[in-house]
Amino acid sequence: MICQECNERPATLHFTKVVNGEKTEVHLCEHCAQDKGDKFMFDSSPGFSVNNLLAGLLNISPAFKQAKTSEIPQQEILQCEKCKMTFQRFINVGRFGCSHCYETFESHLDPILKRVHSGNVEHHGKVPERMGGAIHLKKKILQLRTDLKTSIENEEFEKAAEIRDEIRSLEKEVKKEGGDAE
Repeated sequence: MICQECNERPATLHFTKVVNGEKTEVHLCEHCAQDKGDKFMFDSSPGFSVNNLLAGLLNISPAFKQAKTSEIPQQEILQCEKCKMTFQRFINVGRFGCSHCYETFESHLDPILKRVHSGNVEHHGKVPERMGGAIHLKKKILQLRTDLKTSIENEEFEKAAEIRDEIRSLEKEVKKEGGDAE
């Protein structure tokens, strides 16, 4: 298929746009796609980007809503000390300027992470199934300890005793494998 813009090179990027039930397909070569940018996808609104679309769909923060409707007063602007990235710019760009931004914008990140990660705000990582037997056991123990606290708070003492016993047996297995049961 030939590029619809230059009619010279083969089309490598294919965009399909559906607006009000009308389907429009655009086929471009890489060169023309770089020259035209997002205009083929979002030609109806000139300063629009995919990051703005995602931020709007996720309803990322009250700061995003406020920035859309009115100017933010100078004293409310949150800015990273090292790279000078503002929170509003982070919302528009979709990524931080430096590692210090995580600390600077920490108070605003929890709602975003909860929305994006189905309510989770902590990352515990993954371990391949075939490896890390002790690591899997430790993760299971941590989960069981959380369940134990919940059972005690709900006054389900029989269930709590069963969970306690399971934790003890798993801790013994961890010690056998040479790990520290924490």
